[in-house]
Amino acid sequence: MAPALALAHVILRTNERIEPAAALMLADATVRAAERNGLPPEFLGATLLQESAFDPHAVSSAGAMGIAQFMMSTALAHHVNPFEPYAAIEGAARLLGGYVRAYRTVYPDPYSMALAAYNAGPGAVERYGGIPPYPETLQYVQYIDERWGNIAAFEVHGTPFSKSRSRGGGR
Repeated sequence: MAPALALAHVILRTNERIEPAAALMLADATVRAAERNGLPPEFLGATLLQESAFDPHAVSSAGAMGIAQFMMSTALAHHVNPFEPYAAIEGAARLLGGYVRAYRTVYPDPYSMALAAYNAGPGAVERYGGIPPYPETLQYVQYIDERWGNIAAFEVHGTPFSKSRSRGGGR
């Protein structure tokens, strides 16, 4: 199954407020943004599912906004309107892609480090020489890793919640 179809299916299972056509359009934008930024589409999709369940109107208690849950300072620094879903998807892909590229030669798992930087900030990753020991960040990385595996399993086996821990491409 194509990555966009697998991701659209998981979006619909995760967020019942999204219409099927919108889920497919968001999934397609996610796949294209991931590919442009050297990321596995399943990785970016899993991250956005964890951040907001693809809700473009999501606002966290900490003030993070939109699909990619950008803080205003991050959105401004990266020239992204956090409430414009396609711009936020592209912005998240650029930011995560940059982290993965930066960490690829430094850490054995640049994807987990990129997630830790996205969640806790790159300064925290640098300070701790890896994933910071913050419970929220540790759980965040674990949840996205599991979602990534679920999306990849659905793509291959047609079941989104397989016990398989195999991730889709890129590692």
